[in-house]
Amino acid sequence: MGSEPPSSPQVVEEGADEEDEELSGAEDADLRSSSGRGSLLTRRGITLRVLLKDGLVEPGDGVLSIHYLGKKFVGDLLNDGKIRWVETGQIFNSPSAWATHCKRLVNPAKKSGCGWASVRYRGQKLVQYKTTWLHKYQPSADMSLISEGEDDEMGDDDEEEGKTTMLVEDKNKKSKPELHDISLMQRRDRERIPVRYCTLGTRDASRDPHTLVELSAFSAINRFQPFNVAVSSNVLLLMDFHCHLTSSEVVGYLGGRWDTNTQLLTVLRAFPCRTRLADKDAAPAVEEEDIDSQMDHQLRLQGSSNGFQPCLGIICGPYYHGNQGVASTITPFWVVPPPEQRPNDYGIPVAVEVTYVQDNFLTTDVLNEMMLLVEFYRSAPDLVQFSQMWSPNTSILDKIKASLSGHAPKDQAYAQILEHVYNQLRNTQ
Repeated sequence: MGSEPPSSPQVVEEGADEEDEELSGAEDADLRSSSGRGSLLTRRGITLRVLLKDGLVEPGDGVLSIHYLGKKFVGDLLNDGKIRWVETGQIFNSPSAWATHCKRLVNPAKKSGCGWASVRYRGQKLVQYKTTWLHKYQPSADMSLISEGEDDEMGDDDEEEGKTTMLVEDKNKKSKPELHDISLMQRRDRERIPVRYCTLGTRDASRDPHTLVELSAFSAINRFQPFNVAVSSNVLLLMDFHCHLTSSEVVGYLGGRWDTNTQLLTVLRAFPCRTRLADKDAAPAVEEEDIDSQMDHQLRLQGSSNGFQPCLGIICGPYYHGNQGVASTITPFWVVPPPEQRPNDYGIPVAVEVTYVQDNFLTTDVLNEMMLLVEFYRSAPDLVQFSQMWSPNTSILDKIKASLSGHAPKDQAYAQILEHVYNQLRNTQ
């Protein structure tokens, strides 16, 4: 059963359509007492409080949900008919206020929407409970009283979930899973060539989630990069070092300070940007699953407020054979939500321009992290063999040292400390 809201909750009323806002408690009581069940309630009169009072729904934790552009939001239904978003604890007065707020986090261009067609109670849309109430208590009512405006978004939200399920079921009927798994492995063993974003089209459950996708430019989609980025050389050194140690995928976090006045993100340490190790046999590019993962991080990091908080993804390619020289390829990216009229499309991955700032010295935190990484991978099965040759005249260890030299601090005295770290790498094998 549900619980009461916090003592001083943040109540959000923005985003509700004028005709879909909840009535206040006084208005609701006046309407019910004056009209009675025998009189016809207006569309606005059928509120969550009405449904709660008449037992069609019950308060509870996590009983409400929204599915929008592949993202899911969960809410608690409180005793007074208000909604508490589980992610942040914010209180919303109506389904429309909550739905519009969540949708704008995913797609800032979203103006408004009918919450009754977007919010589900225990898996069923609220508009269906409104219809049930009307059939039960006012069977002679005109159904247009509840349907007006509520069909506008039926193809805009969680219909994607049903389509995906149907695609999966249809695919399972037509093919054997074990054959698909084998073909997937064979495709990944071959050199992979990134595809252009415009060729992806709508989501398809049968598509390989590891399909590589080229990054677009902001100018190519008629957009400007909405923020500036400066990355510390210490951050690059630690990220590059980490990615060199393992032959497996690396997922980490970078982050720093956001200045709302200059729209500048200064990346200083390890939270919250996402990194992934690039494929050895393909130019650094995002995979389809990276697009969704990046969208999740962008949403999570700005979900607690209306302020814009950028979150970058970074693809690091230390062992890509197409690299010129020994330096790793480092590719920051961001994901732009798909056009509102095409909600079932993937987000658009775009390359982000950054400024690299060289630090004067290595911090103790960076050195400690490097040593912790050495210890972590010392006995790992995916530890790179540093004595192997990267090129005819360069071992992998020499390649690491040369790549990291591009991020070295201005103070050359730290070269001896780094040499100690490299000696620890030699001792791992």
